[in-house]
Amino acid sequence: MHDTLFNLSALLALVPACVVGWRRQAAPDALYWLVLAVGVAGPLAWVVVQDAGVWRPGFSTTLWVIIAASLAIFAAAAARLPHAWRLLPLLAPYLLIVGGLASIWYHAPRAALTTAAPTAWVHAHILVSVVTYGLVTVAAVAELAAFFQERALKRKRPTALTRRLPAVADCEALAVRLLVIGEIILALGLMTGMAMQYAESGALLTFDHKTVLTVAAFLVIGILLVAHFRSGMRGRVAARFVLVAYLLLTLGYPGVKFVTDVLMA
Repeated sequence: MHDTLFNLSALLALVPACVVGWRRQAAPDALYWLVLAVGVAGPLAWVVVQDAGVWRPGFSTTLWVIIAASLAIFAAAAARLPHAWRLLPLLAPYLLIVGGLASIWYHAPRAALTTAAPTAWVHAHILVSVVTYGLVTVAAVAELAAFFQERALKRKRPTALTRRLPAVADCEALAVRLLVIGEIILALGLMTGMAMQYAESGALLTFDHKTVLTVAAFLVIGILLVAHFRSGMRGRVAARFVLVAYLLLTLGYPGVKFVTDVLMA
């Protein structure tokens, strides 16, 4: 009963973030930042309570960490980049859905992480993996917002949602900045993963599903960034690249957890 209430409170902590961006006079004011802080704190507190000081990277825990990281990264972007804060009406409902999935499977088995790699390498790898996924999550939402804005402009029919989203140029600029940072951190993630693999097996790479999908996402993002800076690729083509990279990371990170912890449990 205690766990159910705590899980529900983490889920409810995301609800204000789904509402605050729809205010008539929406702005990045004190209420906006308070709502973001609650949205980060709720899932993060639930993860801490579940793990009780021991990292158990189950499917539900992974999703809650992703939610907290994505909102925290979004908050940092909203504080530094003009108009980035307008993405919340699109990002928050998506994270609420992810929280719903985490709630459905929070009873799935969670084993403590065991590895022969040094603790510092393990912590570094977990950190860069979570940050990378959070960066690409926000970038994918920004590209999706740009797609909605482009479609509304072509049809000359803006919707209640597109009126609240950033302009196409702002969305694309935000996505590119996040992807550049994400690509650098993803490279660090691959290196820390190789270090962990070497400590465990003496081999730098093991071509399992997670590794193959992560490397593929790294290549897709790299191709997109090169094409963007050399030929100015943007619009629907760029959005497809970002969404493909996000899908690959999803399959490689929470997707693998879902298979091992839920389907094969």
